[in-house]
Amino acid sequence: MAAAVCNLFEKVKLDIGPSTEEGFYYDFDMEHRLTPEDFESIENEITRLIEADLPFERLELSREKAADFFRDQPYKLERLADIPQGETVSVYRCGEFADLCRGPHVAKSSDIGAVKLMSVAGSYYRGDENNQMLQRLYGVADVSREALDLQLQRIEEAKQRDHRKLGRELELYSISDDVGPGLVHWHPKGARVRVLIEDFWRREHFRAGYEMIFTPHVGKSQLWETSGHLGFYKDGMFPPMKVAEGEGSHGHVDEYYVRPMNCPFHIQIYKARRYSYRDLPLRWAELGTVYRYEKEGVRHGLLRVRGFTQDDAHIFCTPDQIVDEIRFTVNFALRILSRFGFDDVTAYLSTRPEKAVGLPERWDQAIHSLENALQAEKINYEVDEGGGAFYGPKIDLKIKDALGRPWQLGTVQFDFNLPERFHLTYIGEDGREHQPYMVHRALLGSLERFFGILIEHYAGAFPPWLAPEQVRILPVSEKALDYARNVEKTLRLADVRVKIDSDNEKLGAKIRKAQLSKIPFMLVVGPRDAQAGVVSVRSRELGDEGTMSAQSFIERLAAAVKA
Repeated sequence: MAAAVCNLFEKVKLDIGPSTEEGFYYDFDMEHRLTPEDFESIENEITRLIEADLPFERLELSREKAADFFRDQPYKLERLADIPQGETVSVYRCGEFADLCRGPHVAKSSDIGAVKLMSVAGSYYRGDENNQMLQRLYGVADVSREALDLQLQRIEEAKQRDHRKLGRELELYSISDDVGPGLVHWHPKGARVRVLIEDFWRREHFRAGYEMIFTPHVGKSQLWETSGHLGFYKDGMFPPMKVAEGEGSHGHVDEYYVRPMNCPFHIQIYKARRYSYRDLPLRWAELGTVYRYEKEGVRHGLLRVRGFTQDDAHIFCTPDQIVDEIRFTVNFALRILSRFGFDDVTAYLSTRPEKAVGLPERWDQAIHSLENALQAEKINYEVDEGGGAFYGPKIDLKIKDALGRPWQLGTVQFDFNLPERFHLTYIGEDGREHQPYMVHRALLGSLERFFGILIEHYAGAFPPWLAPEQVRILPVSEKALDYARNVEKTLRLADVRVKIDSDNEKLGAKIRKAQLSKIPFMLVVGPRDAQAGVVSVRSRELGDEGTMSAQSFIERLAAAVKA
């Protein structure tokens, strides 16, 4: 694609062109402004290059020769400087086009079956809004035209399920420019789904032996200095608020930061008293809202925002308890995810990186504990050697949605760093102080991102237990309105989420509105239904289900919710 663009347009400066899970893209700096009208000519040139059966050739160059080779490409020279000393500098050539690339590639251009350009968008160089805006051209490829057509069908289905589109159409949430980018407003329907998720989440956590805690949204700078966030994570935090404290000679100014993470606050609760080994393990959970300075270009609907609520928990335990706690946590995560229809789960075990804190034997025990838990629960997993954080190994759980797309949700992470930084201790069986093990744990990740995934997974058609509106009553005329209100009252007393469509429209129009709103059940009522004391039931999944009493329908709905 980059070769085609260079052949068709003048003065093209190249940045990078990686593959992605969905396809590939390339970033260009060029005078011509690319539009979808250009796609056909670029695709024709790509097809010509494919049919030319051009070999891909790998060249290994010294840094000096590579710098001379790309002397007219300033972005390539900067990328060349990023390559660590000692790493081989490789260039791939295909016909007259050559690019700085690790590879590998197919043997020749004719091995590429089919290509389709998808879209073009602006993208700041290196993702920094202070840099030049480049043009990012997206495409997909596959081994054949037939395979590409199937892939394009999946992409089109994903567009129809896009949570930003459905969120607007179903009035679930919005983001206001007047408030700020990446800050979510939950509308009544979306908020109802969130409450249902939270109620379920809290109930299951209490049943599993967790306690709930609540902590502040801001903290002094010294808290974040102790935790290491100001040293390691400051670019991801919002700027501080300066607050004057005290008066006169006792006056001073403190800096407060909105929290990017909840863990330092949970640690403060632990430090509020002394614990014995008999008190452990402690499982503390919080739906804690955090704020991170996500830049332009990485924010994406609900999936990447600036303010979000993590389903956070921290476990404090003894070394002897850690294996059982990890097994318990992984099993608990699978159980929670399965309730939302996510049964295809793969785990990724990330081990000790080159730079790490904590004793090697502690790392070995932690990794062994995580691995034992995955094997005991018979979970497929892959090992990411050296992929752990500097403060501990972790398990990441990835689910697949209805389209087979992977999403990372749950994380179970050891932390040797914070207990040491905050001098956490417990009194052991020997009467001495010991440092507890600390585990960070999230099951859904964040409520905002999880909600976005759910919208796309269900295509906006939430199952009865999660639907913000479970039932819509459709009176066929004003004469049936009083009866409709009586049915509504009966259903509300049974905790059914129900509304009446009292608009002066024909029944067909009301049914269509309810279908577009993806309501699980419609109850059609007319004068004859009122006389008989029944409702005519239409379900989203099965269509017409006949007539029944309001009480019988409540039982029918309860069975659907339970399922």
